[in-house]
Amino acid sequence: MPCDAIVIGAGVIGLTSAIVLAEGGRRVAVWSRDPAGRTTSAVAGGLWWPYRIEPEEQVAAWSVDALHTFTELAARPEETGVRLAEGTQAGLAVEELGTWAAEVPGLRPARPDELPEGFSVGLRARVPLVDMPTYLGYLGRRLEAAGGTVEQRTVTSLAEAGRAAPLVVNCTGLGARELVPDTGVHPVQGQLVVVENPGVEEWLVAADDNSPDTLYALPQPYGLVLGGTARENARGLEPDPATAEAIVARCARVHPRVADAQVLAHRVGLRPARSRVRLESEQLPDGARVVHNYGHGGAGVTVSWGCAHEVARLA
Repeated sequence: MPCDAIVIGAGVIGLTSAIVLAEGGRRVAVWSRDPAGRTTSAVAGGLWWPYRIEPEEQVAAWSVDALHTFTELAARPEETGVRLAEGTQAGLAVEELGTWAAEVPGLRPARPDELPEGFSVGLRARVPLVDMPTYLGYLGRRLEAAGGTVEQRTVTSLAEAGRAAPLVVNCTGLGARELVPDTGVHPVQGQLVVVENPGVEEWLVAADDNSPDTLYALPQPYGLVLGGTARENARGLEPDPATAEAIVARCARVHPRVADAQVLAHRVGLRPARSRVRLESEQLPDGARVVHNYGHGGAGVTVSWGCAHEVARLA
């Protein structure tokens, strides 16, 4: 069957873009080197929160758009993997946030007794927390229901996709560095540890944008996700034992029972960072239109639906 659009990339950005196009009436095929379960999205912690992503004004709009969609999906957590969860963002005050903060219901300053030791300020919020393996499965089923297909194949050029459809959506993340090529895209390595949850019910994040080490504990159905790191231009995908030990130690200072929790998995992903998200269209020499949608760093989940709706507008 002829395609109206080829979406390159089967991570959360690619699948969401494909769904919006397919549900809008286009015949869509997703081409991806890796299946969704082996993309960077599959190892993401899954908390909705704008993090290390620019440009600020557009990010605010995309994030709020996605917040509304995730809130709707949270009504069916077993199906979608999305739920609304209470938690604490330590080390931040409301005035340090963007305009999106006004759209988060119940966002407020944390009381001193709600903060982990060592922090004098913080925020309390109830935001989407996404079980990524379940969610990616849901996106795949939703795309199929809309008539879209997913094909595992390596794409060597945008022109190759442009010969198959008049619209190409480039959601290749870090792969855009070679495919476009765009040397402005670079990896930010994130490592995390999944342990048996010793009873932690709320999420906690204490992330410094200027530090390669972060602290977070995210309760998921499959275990407690502990993090983490944000190492610029590190490309390795093998977990580092010393880093894992440091992650557990940081989290154990807040949740002491974590120190003795059984480790279930070690995960490493490369966030596709860029000075600012590239979300724009251009014409290929053969006449096909390309909409670029990449460079979301560690906030791909957070802006996914907003960016997908912008893709549809640009298309």
